[in-house]
Amino acid sequence: MPAARESLLDAAYTALARRPWPAVRMVDVAAAAGVSRQTLYNEFGSKEGLARALVRREADAYLAGVDRALATPADPRERLAAAAEWTVSAARGNALIKAMLTGCWSERLPAPTLTAVPSSSAVPAQRRADGPLPSPADLVALARDRAVAVLSGPGIPKAESAELVRSCELVVRVALSCVSAPPGEGGVTALVRTVLHRHPTRSGVLN
Repeated sequence: MPAARESLLDAAYTALARRPWPAVRMVDVAAAAGVSRQTLYNEFGSKEGLARALVRREADAYLAGVDRALATPADPRERLAAAAEWTVSAARGNALIKAMLTGCWSERLPAPTLTAVPSSSAVPAQRRADGPLPSPADLVALARDRAVAVLSGPGIPKAESAELVRSCELVVRVALSCVSAPPGEGGVTALVRTVLHRHPTRSGVLN
């Protein structure tokens, strides 16, 4: 029931914005979504399963935003700057994304273990949620690899490809530093431009 699942996740996210996760009740989430409590348990198995599914959905949403930023019709530097801006704005507006990016989970948030848990769910989306959840290092690598895939040209030499990987990871890590300590005048884009200007690749991909 994909529609019911999304409605339940939306209801859980809304409930989390209003009260700490320990105070979020499954019966209230089901009622807010307009489905039975049994449907909720059929989809997620437990409150822990719901938490894992919510974290997985927000991680996917963050990475989808990275993809959109990188797909903008601009030069490579501006695409990376857009991805960095998205990272900072997503973390500012979504406590779960901020926690996933920084590894800092407050007591009001669900904090499911990042390792896989045994799953007997018949729901494919829940089996995926019961698998490993991304750590901050995982998200850095996933965002970096998306940037490299978009920006690398055909036949780029191995050494220059390695430089591109380093530059893309540097931008992601600059964005994460801005999540923890927002930059002053000029913002994230100006900071990324400065960093890339000081760390050009020989291939000229980012020049």
